[in-house]
Amino acid sequence: MESPSYQIPLRDTPTQAPRSRFPSNIVHKVRDNLVFRSKWAELNGAMGDLGTYIPIVLALTLSVDLNLGTTLLFTGIYNILTGAFYGVPMPVQPMKSIAAVAISNSAEFGVPEIMAAGICTGGILLLLGVTGLMQLVYKLIPLSVVRGIQLSQGLSFAMSAVKYIRKVQDFSKSKSGGDRHWLGLDGLVLAIVCACFIIVVNGGGEEGSDREGDDNNLGGRERPRRRGLRQIVASLPSAFMVFLLGVVLAFIRRPGVVHDFKFGPSSIEAVKISKHAWKEGFVKGTIPQLPLSVLNSVIAVCNLSSDLFPGKDFSASSISVSVGLMNLVGCWFGAMPCCHGAGGLAGQYKFGGRSGGCVALLGAAKLVLGFVLGSSLVMVLNQFPVGVLGVLLLFAGIELAMASRDMNTKEEAFVMLICAAVSLVGSSAALGFLCGIAVHVLLKLRNWQKDQPCSTIV
Repeated sequence: MESPSYQIPLRDTPTQAPRSRFPSNIVHKVRDNLVFRSKWAELNGAMGDLGTYIPIVLALTLSVDLNLGTTLLFTGIYNILTGAFYGVPMPVQPMKSIAAVAISNSAEFGVPEIMAAGICTGGILLLLGVTGLMQLVYKLIPLSVVRGIQLSQGLSFAMSAVKYIRKVQDFSKSKSGGDRHWLGLDGLVLAIVCACFIIVVNGGGEEGSDREGDDNNLGGRERPRRRGLRQIVASLPSAFMVFLLGVVLAFIRRPGVVHDFKFGPSSIEAVKISKHAWKEGFVKGTIPQLPLSVLNSVIAVCNLSSDLFPGKDFSASSISVSVGLMNLVGCWFGAMPCCHGAGGLAGQYKFGGRSGGCVALLGAAKLVLGFVLGSSLVMVLNQFPVGVLGVLLLFAGIELAMASRDMNTKEEAFVMLICAAVSLVGSSAALGFLCGIAVHVLLKLRNWQKDQPCSTIV
């Protein structure tokens, strides 16, 4: 007769182990995702997306009276949560098509229409993510077309950056003025010096593995001390130093700005959206924004993250759900419609961001500013040297465009360049995408017919 004592540990083990391990696994994962790989590098990387974030937020605040304090609070929370969940510097960026419509047509496309567009876009992306359709789209789109979208977006950022550097900008009207003066606290000389400083510190984008390879090539011998200066220069947080210089210059340009500060968070109120606002938001905001969100905020982000962080492949469904939830929560309270973006990821990686702690640090800074200064922070942003912002945006755009350098065949490069050219000239990622897909299909049909055996005539 079998002893019943053997059944006691079998009954106790499965019920106790999961309860003790499951929460600790989550805690360990979040802690690993937020840990800094390098303190100065992660701090520097947090500045990599500000060249896109600040101009658009500032323009919306000045043109349509966007609640800056609420936007800072919600985007700060988004940054912290995405950093903890993904473990990479996943950016939180403005939805650019919606912002462009609002800035160019502020009289008819105000805050209610902006929020309606963000909610509709977020709802569609959430549906695509939950049903798994987004993952199917991700698998079907050819890599050459994705690279074309990345190349066009990167070059678009770079060209906007050059415009910021060369021309005086009026963000409230989204217009460029005359040529920027050479000298001054926002002159060409300042922008050129900042750009040269970043190039000297960061180089052309050499990978960390390349530097490690240099050590291995020494055959175990100690690296010569004469390279100590180069290592010190390479460790400087260039983007953070440039951004900090811009903040100092903003106060110097208008010292009285401190008297305009109103301490305390802005009031958070639900936005009232009329039927007309829902219609206008969907037609003028969601329809042009949706293709860009699918291609650049989801598909391109998934592809770029797998390139930059091998072993951390995120599903398109996960990214789509993340973007959807952000907008279905924050837009009801007046927070700017947000998405993830390949340009922000490339920019933060360019300047040293390697972990979720990078964006979590940026999110914490946004929360502090949102709680302490609220919407009055716009006074400082309005005095920030635009040329310096252009420099940060320039390197973010170039880094994104450089992701397209891995096309191995002439046909792949051909499809990529067609897609990028149409996207840039037509100012539409959706149009470039359709042309890229059409060219890809035509080339496949051509190759298929060429491979068919010739029929013999008897």
